[in-house]
Amino acid sequence: MRGKRLTRRQKIRVKEVRLNPDNWLLKSEDKTGLTLLHRATGKTRFIPAATK
Repeated sequence: MRGKRLTRRQKIRVKEVRLNPDNWLLKSEDKTGLTLLHRATGKTRFIPAATK
């Protein structure tokens, strides 16, 4: 599956976990969090949803 560009809200969440949003694509999103795909390496990473 190809990754999609991040929305503004998703970019903010990625920055909160100290990752550079320019290097990541969105693989999938659900209520538990984001699954990201690295643009260059193809590595996947899961980020849990933000807690309030």
